[in-house]
Amino acid sequence: MIVAQLSDIHAAPSNDNMLRLARAVSWLAEVKPDAVVVSGDLIDEGWTEGYAEIGARLDVLNCPVLVVPGNSDNRRALSSAFTNHHGEVNNSNAVHFRAEFGAIRLVGLDTSLSGSAAGDVAQHLDWLKRALDLPGAQSTLIFTHHHVVPCGIPPMDAVIAQGREELAVLLTQRSLRPLAISSGHVHRPMSATLAAIPTHICGSICAANPLWFGGPSVPAVSDPPMIMVHWFSADGLVSSHVGV
Repeated sequence: MIVAQLSDIHAAPSNDNMLRLARAVSWLAEVKPDAVVVSGDLIDEGWTEGYAEIGARLDVLNCPVLVVPGNSDNRRALSSAFTNHHGEVNNSNAVHFRAEFGAIRLVGLDTSLSGSAAGDVAQHLDWLKRALDLPGAQSTLIFTHHHVVPCGIPPMDAVIAQGREELAVLLTQRSLRPLAISSGHVHRPMSATLAAIPTHICGSICAANPLWFGGPSVPAVSDPPMIMVHWFSADGLVSSHVGV
């Protein structure tokens, strides 16, 4: 099974990010993913009309599209635009998803906080526990918008998801741990671990942030639009960062 992940499109009439998205979709059309996950920040500048345009572009891939909101998204408008794309939408204000693909379960956790660029996972751990403990799937991949491991870039770690310690405790208590956690938000591809679980940050469709660790100079940025491709096989999960 192939799951493509896109993140941080930040589409708005004032930028060319829809063209950058088109490049990613064109590349993915050759890969033919079985599902697409968009891990938040689809629009910018309140451009809610962009949801329909993004959805139309992703529809050409002819596979399920699963979405969690980011801090720049409008939950209500996003939920309305992608109603038929979600595997499961939580009945609270949060927009989570759970989708089953045979022995594989994809879980999306809405980490957004209203009025804040930061995120939080702790308030949704009860929902996540139920989603993980449902019978059926033997392998689970969790998606969030906000990163749950520090990335080293000071402005981004100031708006990291809170509650990652509680998340780590929950995951270590599972008899079947998730294969990986994959997020967005940082606008730069990275990989780390949380509770010995591979924990990825998907690069952005929009222009990347510099890999700046707070030193006196800021490194130049020349990254193309970035996506991830998660490939499940009998040997496990391989997650690839791909520049398009």
